[in-house]
Amino acid sequence: MKYLIAGLGNIGKEYELTRHNIGFLILDQIADENGINFKVDRLAEKAEFKLKGRQIHLIKPTTYMNLSGKAINYWLQQLKIPKENLLVIVDDIALPFGKLRLKAKGSSAGHNGLKNIEEVTGGANYARLKFGLGDNYSKGRQVDFVLSNFSAQEIEALPLLMDKAKEYVYSFSTQGVARAMNLLNEN
Repeated sequence: MKYLIAGLGNIGKEYELTRHNIGFLILDQIADENGINFKVDRLAEKAEFKLKGRQIHLIKPTTYMNLSGKAINYWLQQLKIPKENLLVIVDDIALPFGKLRLKAKGSSAGHNGLKNIEEVTGGANYARLKFGLGDNYSKGRQVDFVLSNFSAQEIEALPLLMDKAKEYVYSFSTQGVARAMNLLNEN
């Protein structure tokens, strides 16, 4: 069985440690833990590894956040991975900082990266792991907030939170979205 795990973010050094790049950061940690490296390939940085007999493909789209659907759709088609084996890791300002939520499907909730994935792949029927950023920004400053670096306090909390996010990814890939949601969303 094959799975596609797509972490959303923006390419470039200036975005590397921004809140909007949490999807990239989580995939980097998974790659490090599994001793693999990302290589630039068609529309994405890509890496792969095996987990309990399953082939896990990680992608970080190089199309920028708002055009993520193009890369995800390409790799779903190229690798012949069914959409139910897709997990998108994305930031969410509607959740408190560090809150993780796994959903089997849902709306974009105004997130432009998710909107584009829905448009390009033909619907919202794919799993997503949302990483809460909180809403600690002034009215009208949402873009500045998500494109700014994590605070020192948040950076201190990130390793533990990213470990938890990895558990979600591994559980999704080995047990499926329904069991992973039951096991992990109750925490």
